[in-house]
Amino acid sequence: MTNKFDINNTFDPDKEDQAPKISKEITTKLPTAAKGVDHYLRRTDTDPKAARRAEIQVATLFGASSFFTLVFLVSFVAIPREKKIAVSLIGVTGGQNLVLGVSFGFAILLIGIGAIHWAKKLMSDVEVVQERKEIKPADDVQQEALDAFRVGAEESGIGQRKLIRRSLLGALALFPLPFVVMLRDLGPSPKGELRETAWEEDLHIVTDITYQKIRPEDIPVGNLVSAMPENILEIQEEEQNLNERGKSAILLVRMRPEEIKSQQGPDWDYQGIVAYSKICTHVGCPIALYEQRTHHLLCPCHQSTFDLADSGQPIFGPAARRLPQLAITVDEEGYLIARQGFQEPVGPSFWERGA
Repeated sequence: MTNKFDINNTFDPDKEDQAPKISKEITTKLPTAAKGVDHYLRRTDTDPKAARRAEIQVATLFGASSFFTLVFLVSFVAIPREKKIAVSLIGVTGGQNLVLGVSFGFAILLIGIGAIHWAKKLMSDVEVVQERKEIKPADDVQQEALDAFRVGAEESGIGQRKLIRRSLLGALALFPLPFVVMLRDLGPSPKGELRETAWEEDLHIVTDITYQKIRPEDIPVGNLVSAMPENILEIQEEEQNLNERGKSAILLVRMRPEEIKSQQGPDWDYQGIVAYSKICTHVGCPIALYEQRTHHLLCPCHQSTFDLADSGQPIFGPAARRLPQLAITVDEEGYLIARQGFQEPVGPSFWERGA
């Protein structure tokens, strides 16, 4: 059905000083007007001065959003990170964080308020109903949607109201900049920290929690032991964090030597004992669910499954990389030690890794 909408209301489209410049009649396939719903003209529909006033208000809101975005950018550079300020009800807090949060919050809020005010005061408010269509629309229905979009764009006044259009474009152009700046605030570059762990040549392997050295005979066939490098407590105390502990956690698993299909290096096991990183290569969850008969290791987070008898290769789930293997042997006293550090980064992939 083809409907003709007279959206001129009380305007004379031939007069240049009228606020909305919309053609007198738009003929297209559009939803029919809602029946039984009275439509009342707003003041901005009948008074060009009121329409102009609303336009200025909307533009002011968008302009204020741009101002607060600039405040965010300036504050990020000008306010020292160590600056503290006292705020009632909050107490002492970081001055930079407070200003960044408030300014960016107002930048978002003002764009939203401006868009709402624009829709309520200036955009067309005629209520319409539209019958449900098939999920896959026919060509004429798609054309109808395009026509409706064109009419909606024309009714919104985005083409005629230059002040609103320019202020909105300015606000939206500045809006993404805080996200770019916040990327700089992620912290210093990790450099080689993601590639290296505490493991190194001849470092003893100790049990997690008790930190006791481990002999091969302490691990029966089929058993799994969570382990750490012997210097992990010293590193934690020195660095005052658990970063190295998280990266260096390993699992020791003992299987019969003939059950080992492949390893990541020549003879990296010791009498059937293999050592793998405990950190899943998908998103970094700790793994400790071991199936003795299949030698499969399951990640509890997203069910990635690794075959420890076959170089730690992923055989199921979202993980795409194998678990890094740690080459091990024993020292003169018969305690398990690392032959070297990990030969590839542990944990999830990162963009500098290249694979």
